[in-house]
Amino acid sequence: MIEQNTQVRAVLGIDIGGTGIKGAPVNIDTGEFLAERHRIETPQPATPEAVGKVVKALVDHFKWTGPIGCTFPAIVHNGMTMSAANVDQSWIQAPAQEILAKAAGLPLVLLNDADAAGLAEVVFGAAKGRGGKTIVITLGTGIGSALIVDGQLITNTEFGHLIFPRNEIAEKYCSAKVREDSDMKWSEFTERLNKYLLHLQLLFSPDFMIIGGGISKKHEKFIPDLKDLRFQVVPADLKNDAGIVGAALEAARCNGI
Repeated sequence: MIEQNTQVRAVLGIDIGGTGIKGAPVNIDTGEFLAERHRIETPQPATPEAVGKVVKALVDHFKWTGPIGCTFPAIVHNGMTMSAANVDQSWIQAPAQEILAKAAGLPLVLLNDADAAGLAEVVFGAAKGRGGKTIVITLGTGIGSALIVDGQLITNTEFGHLIFPRNEIAEKYCSAKVREDSDMKWSEFTERLNKYLLHLQLLFSPDFMIIGGGISKKHEKFIPDLKDLRFQVVPADLKNDAGIVGAALEAARCNGI
């Protein structure tokens, strides 16, 4: 069991993705993990009942007894999931926060996965102290996004669902999964990603961009070859752990920790 004490303010962060569900207890003052991250494959189909069982398994793994912050790959509005791009369709308009809290048997706060990553990068990462307009793009099973304006998170932007290119959505064009599934060369992936980022530049004129998700660990294979962008592009400081950290931060805020 992770000891809860007055010296360390800790929250369990859980990051639900289309292929894996991972979690760790987080020191919310430093962003550091207090135990090794634990990952469980996302059940298929990823129904509310099946995902709830995995969340409970993570709670049991860490012998956790406090509040939980949890991400979800969907629009999350007032605790309800309003979309389901890479999980079972039964999540659409489901009271997801209530479902997962009941499964865990503990207080649980739910938010969009990319929003959580963006929040973590604002507090502890590459966007810390930055003014202007920052976009965080997470490349994974799909494409998540977070918009940060003068340090404030604008939730549920869903830039991965922009129609790009013609008659297609962006995450079916240049997500990490698309690259892996088609065994795409890095040069072709970079070209696709570049075109998508140019589209975001046209629409939003960002000042700064952060690329997150698991693929950010290999940022040297694509970021240096991006071109014709008016803004700097950097990998996420927290890499693929940003969702866990951001979820913990949001749960801490909501619980007054």
